[in-house]
Order: sequence, then structure tokens, then C-alpha cells
Amino acid sequence: MSIKTIAIGCDHAGFPYKKSVVRLLKKRGIEVLDFGTNSPESVDYPDFVHPVANSVESGKADLGIVMCGSGNGVAMTANKHQNIRAALCWKTELAALARQHNNANVLAIPVRFVSKRMALAMVRTFLDSEFEGGRHARRVGKIACAC
Repeated sequence: MSIKTIAIGCDHAGFPYKKSVVRLLKKRGIEVLDFGTNSPESVDYPDFVHPVANSVESGKADLGIVMCGSGNGVAMTANKHQNIRAALCWKTELAALARQHNNANVLAIPVRFVSKRMALAMVRTFLDSEFEGGRHARRVGKIACAC
């Protein structure tokens, strides 16, 4: 998969890491759709995550990155979207497996539990890993709710 565009969003807890993540993405020649937030002032994470999920679902972005303190709120919010597979990761091995086995299209980073260095390493791993397909494709095909 050739990654051209990444959507990014975070709340106030994720804000301190966002600038570094955006810089990494741009250094790789990736266009960034930045949905905020743009300050450490307290905000509601769904306001910034839904636009990320919408842009991935619509194809405006190839992948998404969302960040908050625990990573749980942003992952839960993103996963409310039918075609989003957001993976909460706290080490590079999880970021790799999320892409390789689960075809994750959004990386959720828990900034209060990982260093900035680890967050950037996970972003690199997430971008460099590809879905393996095969037996994993069958499983991924069963994730979306058909109710």
C-alpha cells in the first residue's frame, strides 16, 4: 500500500505528541489532514476523532492516527465507524501485528503510557507494515457488524 495521506486527531492529552508525529509524516512525504486539537486546553476527543474516521472511510486519507491519554477513548470512538479498524497499541510489535493480521487502518496511541520516542517508533512501524491477507483476510471480513 502506498501511503499518501494520513488523517490525525487528538485531544489535549495527545496534543504534546502531535507536532512530532506530523513532522515525521511530512518528512516521509505524506500529506497530513490535521483535525486538531491545536492546544493543551481541555477538549472532547470525539470532536477530533470522528473527522479522522470519516476521512479514512471516505478514502480522503489512507490511514489515521488518533491520540489521547489512555488511547481507549479515541479507539472506541473511531471503532464506532463501520469501516474503521482502530488498534490501541503501546509497543511496536502490536502496531506491526495490527496492520499485518488485522488490517488496522487507524493507530490509537495512549500518550500517557508511552514515551514520545515509542509513539514515533509505533507510527513508523504502522506505516511500514502491510496486511498479510490469507487466513487473516477471512477474519477481518467478519469484523464489521452486519446487523
